[in-house]
Amino acid sequence: MQGQLSPTETQHYHDKGYVAGLTAFSSEDAAGLRQQVETLEQMYAAGADGFDLGQFFRVNGHLVIPLLAQVSRTPQILDQVASILGPDLLVWSVELFIKEPGTKSVVSWHQDITYWGMGETDEELTAWIALSDVSVEAGCMRFIPGSHKNKIVAHEDTFDEDNLLSRGQEIAGIDETKAEHGPLKPGQMSFHHGRTFHASSPNNSEDRRIGLAIRYVTPGVRQSAQGRDYAMLVRGKDAENGWIHIAGPNRLFDPEDLALYREVLNHQSTTLAAGAEGNVGMYQAEDAS
Repeated sequence: MQGQLSPTETQHYHDKGYVAGLTAFSSEDAAGLRQQVETLEQMYAAGADGFDLGQFFRVNGHLVIPLLAQVSRTPQILDQVASILGPDLLVWSVELFIKEPGTKSVVSWHQDITYWGMGETDEELTAWIALSDVSVEAGCMRFIPGSHKNKIVAHEDTFDEDNLLSRGQEIAGIDETKAEHGPLKPGQMSFHHGRTFHASSPNNSEDRRIGLAIRYVTPGVRQSAQGRDYAMLVRGKDAENGWIHIAGPNRLFDPEDLALYREVLNHQSTTLAAGAEGNVGMYQAEDAS
C-alpha cells in the first residue's frame, strides 16, 4: 500500500483523536468532484423519488449516487484508513456537508458516535475530504485533542435551525481555548475518531465550503441497538458476517437502489432518533408521525 500514513501521522491520530492535512486527491481531481456535485444540484434541484436532494447528500447518499460510492472506494483513501483500522474495511455512511458563504450554519461540539448504536468502539473513523478551500475563515473543523479517550458523554438536543446536525446535539462546557483547527485545501482530508469532540463555525468566506464525510468501520463493529446494520465492503473481507452487505448503486437514482434506500432509512432511524423529543428530519422513518 503506497499511500499509508507515516508513523508520525498514525501516532498523531492515536494521541489526539484526529489527524489533518492528508492527501486524498489532487486539487484538480477535487475540482472535478466538486463540479460533479454541483451538476447534481442543478440536474436534481427538485430532488428525486419524493426526497429533496439534500436528503441524499446528508444521509446514505452512497446507496443511490454512484459518485459518492466511488469516492469511498478510492485506493489512496483506503490505504490511509487501513493504517488505522487494518485491512478489512466497510463503509457505513457517506455524507456531504455544504455551508454556503456568509450563512450562519454551524456544527456544534459533539461526538459522532453518540447516536450510531455502535457502543464505545475504536474500530471506526471518519475521513473528511475537502472539495473546496476549507480554511479557518470558511469554518473548518476544530478538535479537542485527546477527547477520544473519554467515553460517550451527555449531549443536549437543541434542534437549532442553523445547526447542521440532525438533532442540533451539543456537548456543554467545552473549553474552546484547547481547540485545534484542521484547515484543508481542496483534495486534502482529515481523519477523526468517533468519540473526538469536534465542531465547526459559520462560513465567513466568499466561496461555498464543501466537504465529504465517509464513515469507515471494521467487520468487528456491531450495531448493538437494532441488530445487523447495512454497510458496503470496500476492502478485504467480512469473515465475521456481522453486517448486511450492500454492493453500491446500480446507477444514479435507480429504482431498486431507491427502494433499498428507504429500507435502510427505516431500519436506521430507530437508532439515530432514539430519545429525541423533536423531529430528526432527514433521519426520520417515513412511516413515523
